[in-house]
Amino acid sequence: MSIIEVKVPQLSESVSEATLLTWHKQVGEAVVEGENLIDIETDKVVLELPASKSGVLTKIIKGDDEKVTSNELIAQIDTAGKAAAVPDVGARRAVPVLPPSVRKLAREKEIDAGNLHGSGRSGRVTKEDVLNATQQVKSAPSPSMGDGGVTNDLAVVVGQPSQMASSSIREGGQAVPAIAPSGNRPEQRVAMTRIRQRIAERLLQSQQNAAILTTFNEVNMQPVIDLRNRYKDAFEKKHGIKLGFSSFFVKAAVLALQKFPIVNASVDGTDIIYHGYFDIGVAIGSERGLVVPIIRDADKLSFADIEKQIADFGARAKVGKLTMEELTGGTFTVSNGGVFGSMLSTPIINPPQAAILGIHATKDRPVAENGQVVIRPMNYLAVSYDHRIIDGREAVLFLSTIKEALEYPGRVLLDL
Repeated sequence: MSIIEVKVPQLSESVSEATLLTWHKQVGEAVVEGENLIDIETDKVVLELPASKSGVLTKIIKGDDEKVTSNELIAQIDTAGKAAAVPDVGARRAVPVLPPSVRKLAREKEIDAGNLHGSGRSGRVTKEDVLNATQQVKSAPSPSMGDGGVTNDLAVVVGQPSQMASSSIREGGQAVPAIAPSGNRPEQRVAMTRIRQRIAERLLQSQQNAAILTTFNEVNMQPVIDLRNRYKDAFEKKHGIKLGFSSFFVKAAVLALQKFPIVNASVDGTDIIYHGYFDIGVAIGSERGLVVPIIRDADKLSFADIEKQIADFGARAKVGKLTMEELTGGTFTVSNGGVFGSMLSTPIINPPQAAILGIHATKDRPVAENGQVVIRPMNYLAVSYDHRIIDGREAVLFLSTIKEALEYPGRVLLDL
């Protein structure tokens, strides 16, 4: 017998504990090196824990939903063992491999993964498959359950709203079970996910520990729209990525941060820490909640580099593949609520940062130019800042610099 230990991987310094979600193997089953044994949820990401060696899972020390810490022993594998015999092999069903987010939803809906039939590419099981299976279960005749209604589930994924047929809704990145009729005022108590708890904690921390003030300005997006329309085809052909608007906002923010270093700073007790680098957080909506991956050294990146990073972050946020390192740090954040139609908002600072840029929907509006009323695609920008270290003058001039960079994008391209 050759026993190896299965331990929780080293978590980041900002993560004190994690939660085990679902074991994919049972005691006595064979495991293959590199095969995912269990998903581990932190307040930032869901991690997969692969087997370091092939063998047989001989002992599970920590079960589903238990709290764990870095390097904690949770199971054992016998690399020389043989899988236990299964009494009825012919009746045993192959359980499809599900992505962590899909597997978690199936567990929440109490759907047997072995009964799922994938409709995705190469038979991949999707969340729609889980929701459809849930709907079929709820629509089955039952004396204690009413008809399963169908609602639109707004899945906030990578800033793109989508609709799903479901008998439940998703609020704040976690599934909310359909409420069974019980009198005239039904209620359902649902525990927050770990990531939702962390989001709530950080938002309260931000509001309680910072003197937050917001300043606004409007920007005419026509020059950016014209520039993008003129070069988008050539840009995509050369770089293999579409030219969006995000890179313009990130570049404009970096230009303004270079001009006003205090906005790129952070507070540590009674000290101000000035950062000589520009790590820009980009807020992305995922089905587990809001995540803010970091574009490192954004000042050194091209438009294409920024677009590729944002696209990559968005794709991996959708399937829960962002790493803790990618979600840690940042000196300034850009949040685009405009993709959902937001006209105006006061974004909350992501601590320990000192400011955040809020972008909103670009809409045609009447504006005055040279004594004439004309229609222009206008966007309202908002900068929330920590008034403890940033004065109103710096905040207003900072936002004016972003406005100027967007209305004269040639200056950004020429580094003027």
